[in-house]
Amino acid sequence: KYNKIMNILIVDGNEKGPSDNYLQLGMDTQYDVYSKILQRLANDSLNITVIHPAINSNFIPQGISLDDFEGVAWTGSLLNIYEATPPIIRQIELAKKLLNKKNSIFGSCWGLQVLVTAAGGKIRKNPNGLEAIIAKNISLNEAGVKHPMYYGKSKTFSSFCFHYDDTETLPENTTILASNENSKIQAISFTNENSKVWAVQYHPEFDPVWMSGLMRQREKLLLDESIYNSQEEFDSYKNYFSNIKIFNDQKISLNISDDLINQKMHTLELLNWLNFMKNKG
Repeated sequence: KYNKIMNILIVDGNEKGPSDNYLQLGMDTQYDVYSKILQRLANDSLNITVIHPAINSNFIPQGISLDDFEGVAWTGSLLNIYEATPPIIRQIELAKKLLNKKNSIFGSCWGLQVLVTAAGGKIRKNPNGLEAIIAKNISLNEAGVKHPMYYGKSKTFSSFCFHYDDTETLPENTTILASNENSKIQAISFTNENSKVWAVQYHPEFDPVWMSGLMRQREKLLLDESIYNSQEEFDSYKNYFSNIKIFNDQKISLNISDDLINQKMHTLELLNWLNFMKNKG
């Protein structure tokens, strides 16, 4: 059980438009998804602050210091880092500041890309194209198997995802922990002075119901990009994720693994991160 209240900063990677679109569809925003799963894993013992650097330049609430947080979680985003617009530059500058604090930082997808860039690495449009909905056969290397982020995780697993971009060059002294066919860099860790970074190119925070909403929102794109071979195939996955209990009989035909849909298994990286901070503190 969590006996000490930890201060966690959630950095929302999105501009206002995408978050409004989620809300209009009756979905949680990406930062709400993150807040809810972290609180659930920590038995509601976290003191969470959410900031929105992509929305405004004056994004740190009054009376709050970046030194206040043991943990920082960085969400996904629809942005592409090489566009270098002000909402992107603000996040890179914020990441540079946070990397000079004493903390643990967890980045998902866009979060990884901001942290890699801030630490001197480079992100590109992935030549292998869009990886969407399920990142299949992510495989831990030897460093990954030994890394505390992956305690208890299967050596090969699938996870929810949605990204066009991936890492071209890594910051110095970065360890690759996991890879798959689409992206050689699916998970990394590095340390900058007193800041420990764990980052993944997929989304351990997303759950099946939220993904079915994302599929509804991005149906045309997913079909145009041939992520699914037909409308029928798309509908089967979307319906299955919308209610895995009701559609349980389709699990085998859709080739769905437990590590994707079992909450404890697909959020294990986040639980391990919370435990790592708790035990360190």
